[in-house]
Amino acid sequence: MKLYHGSTQIVKSPLVNFGRENLDFGKGFYTTDLKEQAEKWMGRFVALGKKCFVNVYDFNNQDIEKKYRYKKFSEYNEEWLDFIISCRSGNKDYINYDIIEGGIANDKVFNTIELYFANLIDKNTSLNRLKYEYPNNQICFVNQSVLECVLHFIGFYEIGISK
Repeated sequence: MKLYHGSTQIVKSPLVNFGRENLDFGKGFYTTDLKEQAEKWMGRFVALGKKCFVNVYDFNNQDIEKKYRYKKFSEYNEEWLDFIISCRSGNKDYINYDIIEGGIANDKVFNTIELYFANLIDKNTSLNRLKYEYPNNQICFVNQSVLECVLHFIGFYEIGISK
């Protein structure tokens, strides 16, 4: 399976500890199986006139559920919401997994999460709002040795620089 990672760098050897804390699935190396999504992530940098690249990887995902501590969220649900809130709050629940896959808290989803996080709406209201959102996909590699076993750099391509 091909995975994509948008960056201002060519990333031949990804590092799980290089990323920021308090992201959707914690600190790790984030990829997606949606090429357009990786390109869209880089939009703000392209708009600033920066060189941007979409790094392409081969992901050997055969039997990952059996070989590794793999967590997949197939939909926006209570479990996904609790996990996102926990990770964004600084909890390190993500270290219980090697690879985490699931929906992204994009702008629309993020607004719902922020309202819930600030106690402005309750969990049921949040979940009702989220059920109408189609999840994008992100795959976060949390364990460096697992990443090195299953993710292999294929190449990259540059995406346009805004004029």
